Amino acid sequence: MLCAHSLNSANRVIQASLIILLITSNTQNVWAVDWPQFRGADSRGVADHAELPDTWSETENILWKKTIAGRGWSSPIVSGDLGFVTTVARETGDAEKAKSGLYFGGDRKKPDEVVHLWQVHCFSLQNGKELWQRTVHQGIPKTSRHIKNSYASETPVTDGKHLYVLFGDVGLYCLTLDGKPVWSKPLPACKTRYDWGTASSPVLHENRIIIVSDNEDESFLAAYDKTTGKQIWRTPRNEKSNWATPFIWKNKLRTEIIVPASGKNRSYDLDGKLLYEFGGSSSITIATPYTAHGLLYVTSGYILDPQKPIYAIRPGASGDISLQGDQTSNEFIAWCQKKAAPYNPSTLVYRDQLYVLLDQGFITSYDAKSGKQIYGKQRLSGGRSFTVSPWASNGKIFCLNEFGETFVFKAGKEFELLHTNKLHSDQLSMATPAITENRILLRTGESLYCIGKK
Repeated sequence: MLCAHSLNSANRVIQASLIILLITSNTQNVWAVDWPQFRGADSRGVADHAELPDTWSETENILWKKTIAGRGWSSPIVSGDLGFVTTVARETGDAEKAKSGLYFGGDRKKPDEVVHLWQVHCFSLQNGKELWQRTVHQGIPKTSRHIKNSYASETPVTDGKHLYVLFGDVGLYCLTLDGKPVWSKPLPACKTRYDWGTASSPVLHENRIIIVSDNEDESFLAAYDKTTGKQIWRTPRNEKSNWATPFIWKNKLRTEIIVPASGKNRSYDLDGKLLYEFGGSSSITIATPYTAHGLLYVTSGYILDPQKPIYAIRPGASGDISLQGDQTSNEFIAWCQKKAAPYNPSTLVYRDQLYVLLDQGFITSYDAKSGKQIYGKQRLSGGRSFTVSPWASNGKIFCLNEFGETFVFKAGKEFELLHTNKLHSDQLSMATPAITENRILLRTGESLYCIGKK
């Protein structure tokens, strides 16, 4: 029979265990939603969480702010209580400063002759402490970049156990979440159109990493074993330079690898074999595909081209499904708006509407299922430029321009601008944020902001 002292001791142990369990449970709830790749787990840029703020400034709802050396337009990603970003820093001196907007004359024919450091940074979401920094490559760049591009424009991806980082002209790298190298796969430098550089991010499917490299030399789609880095298959592509990230489309019939491009938009099976294709894109393709309402949305919208199509695709296609003549739909193309797509930003489907953020600062909206226009061009910023893809949260749409201003408007059939959130405008903003249940990681040219309700 237990004595009273033993019972009291046992009760204290049980109470302490319950407190620890409660703290652990609450911590897990706080960090329950990861943002593992560009535009989130489903590539849609949607995060409905009640604790997310919709107003901020340099002095409001900024939980922490950290300076990041070098230049990188890769987006932040989140796994648990960890935030990751990539950058490439010069060993000496500063990079040539890019100006905002769409303009000619940004081409740079010669690579920089200074040693660069290709780096990965890890931060604690809770307090902004830099937990580790890893240089995965060091050397003089072999290729040039457009003045507005960077050597770190590909967003990494994580499976919650490892981090997979692609630097287009250097290699593919696997790290543990505490920064330990696991494997690396060197990739040859390739020539891109006008030496603009690379930007397409890697994606994960089960045990494979999928990358696409559309360039002027030898374009390809390839899959690598995520455990070893060994190439599983490689499919040649009859394309020149593009900058779109591929998308894994798990529909009701099969799983497909969707790769947009200027020549043909193509779908491949999981072994890299072509399923179907369709033409009609503009001459430069950047935007990321995604799915909603059982449809696949693919866009291409170079601003100087007459055709800037938004396609909504039904599953199950095979062969060439291109529209003919004045067609705006066929058996597998549910609808097409031929002159509606943006150039740099991806479009956004939120609830039943598709939102288009045009680079020059206009918003339009369409019915996501039928393609019918809901409202035409609404001006956001007096012509200021936008590169970042829009995102949605809690009934609101967010559009960040290159000057650190985020325009917040009400989702719905009528356009209603609610307010504008301003950060310092002396740093370019060209990276799409990462979002958790109660925090937004927003990257500018030199800083990483953690935005949350105080």
